[in-house]
Amino acid sequence: MERSVPIRSVSRSIAVLQAINRGEWLTVMEISKAVGLPYPTTFRIIQTLMHEGLVTCEASCKRYRVTALVQSLALGYADGGSLIEAARPHLVALTQQHAWPVSLTTHVGRSMIVRDSTHTISSLTFCNYAPGYSLPLLECASGHAFLAHIGNEERLGLLAGLEAYERRTPLLDMFKSERLVQMIRDNGYATWERNPHTQFPGKTSSIAVPVMDNGEVVATLTLVFFASALPMAEAVRRYADDLKAAARDISAKLAQRTGDHPAHVEALATC
Repeated sequence: MERSVPIRSVSRSIAVLQAINRGEWLTVMEISKAVGLPYPTTFRIIQTLMHEGLVTCEASCKRYRVTALVQSLALGYADGGSLIEAARPHLVALTQQHAWPVSLTTHVGRSMIVRDSTHTISSLTFCNYAPGYSLPLLECASGHAFLAHIGNEERLGLLAGLEAYERRTPLLDMFKSERLVQMIRDNGYATWERNPHTQFPGKTSSIAVPVMDNGEVVATLTLVFFASALPMAEAVRRYADDLKAAARDISAKLAQRTGDHPAHVEALATC
C-alpha cells in the first residue's frame, strides 16, 4: 500500500456514514462509540456530511440519520442479481422451517454487506437489516466463514490491510495462523455469540456458512437467533446442517449458470 493511502479523514468519514446508516436517529455520542472516534472529530464529520446532504438532524433531540441522497452512492454499482435470485428461495425456506431470519452477505473491503435477508418475514427479530447493512469483517460469523474459505494469500493480504486501518487484535493473529481457519473449514461453518455490531448489541448470535462459485467463496448464509433462546452448541446441532445443505444447493444453481460440471459442485459438500 502506498504511504499516502489510506487518507485517514476519508476512512473516518466513510465509517461515520456507515454507522449512521446502520442505526436510526443516533446521537453524536452513539456514533462516536460505534466508530471509535473522539466526540469532536465525529461531530465535525457529521457536520460535513450534513453540508453534503447525506445526513440530516432531528433538531429537537439532536439525533442524526441518513437522507435519501445516500442512494446516489450506489448508482454506479451494477449487479446481475443471479446470486440473490439463486439464494432467495433458500433463505425463505430456511426461515419457514426454523422461524429465525437468514441473511445473504458478501465481502466488500473491510466489511460483510447484507445483500438479502428474511428479517421482514420473521417475527423472531429485533429489527430489519436491509440490503446495504454492513458488519466488520473480523467481528461477525459471516466474516469468519468468508476469511476461512478464501485462499491463504488473499486472506493474509486482507488481514494486512485490516491491520493498517485498525489496531492489532487477537483475531488478526488467529486468522493469520492455520488453526482457526482449519477448524472453520473442517466444521463447514463459523459462529459468533452475542453479536456486537447490531442495532441491539449482544442480543443475537449467528451461524454462517460459505456459498461457493467455481471453487471460490462468493457469499455467506447467516442464520441469526436470540442469544437468550438457546446455547450455541444446540443452535449448531439444529441448524448448521440445513444451512450447509442450502449453501450447496445455491452453489449448484450458480454452477449451472456458469456451466460447471456437477462433480465440481459435489466437491463443495466437504466445505
